[in-house]
Amino acid sequence: MEVIEKSPQMLILRMSANEPLANAIRRSVAEIPTLAIDEVEIYKNDSALYDEMLAHRLGLVPLKTEKGMSAKTKIDLKISKTGPCTVYSGDLKGNAEVVFDKMPLTILKEDHKIELVATAILGRGVQHAKHTPGLCFYRHLLEVKSSPEIDKIVQKSKGLIKPEKKGAKWICDLNEADVEEVQKLESEVLKDSDEMLFIVESYGMLDAKDIFAKSIEALTDNLDEFEKAVK
Repeated sequence: MEVIEKSPQMLILRMSANEPLANAIRRSVAEIPTLAIDEVEIYKNDSALYDEMLAHRLGLVPLKTEKGMSAKTKIDLKISKTGPCTVYSGDLKGNAEVVFDKMPLTILKEDHKIELVATAILGRGVQHAKHTPGLCFYRHLLEVKSSPEIDKIVQKSKGLIKPEKKGAKWICDLNEADVEEVQKLESEVLKDSDEMLFIVESYGMLDAKDIFAKSIEALTDNLDEFEKAVK
């Protein structure tokens, strides 16, 4: 396994893995507990948004999930604003960190008010999408037969890895336009390699590397439960 890129927002891995395993890890991201607003008590809402729409927007505000949080965690966040102004996610005040504080929630006109209390709890993406911590996907690296015309296309490509020449073939990451250009020259020169790129993009609740690690933990736990159930 090789780390291509690693940051709090994104993790890109190059690895040898089959599609069933990669897909199992991808689906297990929805099993990771994360913090999100679950209940909203609105005392005053003079904005143009219905209470239900405002509550929906609040539920999608990413909140930082800390290590010490558990199933018993409940955090109240409050908003009290008077217009004219735009109400942003950063106006939520409480003991939880809002990841992006400039997400617009609603607009208040002159003397209009909004007062509410939002309660955040831990949940999983399998219960509601607002608890999903990030986007996870994968694709195979491509194996392309070398020729003078194809070499020019491969060498100028801008994939996530630098093209690698192995004998009479290239191992590379081509975009769709490059693939179409290669296939116009010769249709049978391109196929999936045994390696793939596994990409995790974080929504901010957890670092990308933690999403990957926790998805593997969740998959392992589910497999252990399955093993016990069939014994």
